[in-house]
Amino acid sequence: MPPLLELIKQNAVPAAMMRSAARGALSLPPAEMLQILVYLTGNQAFGQEAAMTLAGWDQKSASAVLAGNDAPQEVLEYFWDLRNRRSALMPALLENPYFSEERLGELASSAARGLVNQMLVSPRVRSTLVVIQALLRNPNLTEVEIQQLRQQLAQDASEPPDPESEAAHETWQREHAAEIAAEEGKAFEMTVAPDGADETASTSPAITKTEETSAAVAVQKAPTKSAASQKMSALQKISLMNVAQRVKTAFIGNKEERAILIRDGAKIVQNAVLASPKLSEPEVEMFAAAKHVAENVLREIARNRRFMKNYSVVRNLVGNPRCPIDISLTLIKNLLVYDLKSLRHSKSISETVRRVAEKLYKEKMDARANQQQQR
Repeated sequence: MPPLLELIKQNAVPAAMMRSAARGALSLPPAEMLQILVYLTGNQAFGQEAAMTLAGWDQKSASAVLAGNDAPQEVLEYFWDLRNRRSALMPALLENPYFSEERLGELASSAARGLVNQMLVSPRVRSTLVVIQALLRNPNLTEVEIQQLRQQLAQDASEPPDPESEAAHETWQREHAAEIAAEEGKAFEMTVAPDGADETASTSPAITKTEETSAAVAVQKAPTKSAASQKMSALQKISLMNVAQRVKTAFIGNKEERAILIRDGAKIVQNAVLASPKLSEPEVEMFAAAKHVAENVLREIARNRRFMKNYSVVRNLVGNPRCPIDISLTLIKNLLVYDLKSLRHSKSISETVRRVAEKLYKEKMDARANQQQQR
């Protein structure tokens, strides 16, 4: 918790400073200032002024805070609330992994027309089965949009393997034949976040080899094509594959299958996902920020020069508490000043990374000040 906010909660701040805080006039990082303002909205004396300050807060600054993986939860919840929602800030909120895909789905099914437009162009919404299914239930969609979304679902569900992916798989399989053989017989089991929480849209448990029979029966008897049953069907299908088949699916499968296979307990399958020519940059950005992937995934992303050309991937890796510290310390020097500024206060990353972020931030700010003086 920011030190000043702690003092405010203890009523240990003079009234004049409280008034300045409610006006957003304190010299603090945007994330900390917004966190204080959100808290002050519940203050009897300064609540109304704090709410007005939040309503007029600079869009660019607020969006940058809301898009961060370490954005204060109370700030995210405040701007998500319908009473405080600002259209210009919704794109950042839609992409923030703090909001689960279930919550995005709840929003998608009843969103007003303006928000529907934003969701239709959101990379995260357009790549998430559960949210697309919910969006299709929204009465504000046009017939053309409904048809487009249905076509996308059909394409994602039955996307045929293309020659490039097939050729890449065959070449990769030959080069890694020994590693695939060494992992053969390893049952499919999904990696999970350190606290055991699953960050994907599916709330289904990982399906292991011991559950193959029940999984197969469930597939045969599945009566509907709801979002939940489609997600489970993908898990069940993958759970029945051996390692070689999972490697092939990593190359020729769809986005949903790659999102599952990146969490495969077999390293060779994780590596196959990252080697697939069908893998998109938004997917890599999500993998780099995910807390439920294995350390091997983050190391392989950091080793790939093509991935490292994407600044969002670099930033997400450094801000990911699962990222090995040696990688974080190597990449942190490439971050921009604003991201270094945010990292200094992140409670999810290690103290070592925070200290380096503080040091680099001061160095870059000093260099900027010197340049301005020379001009």
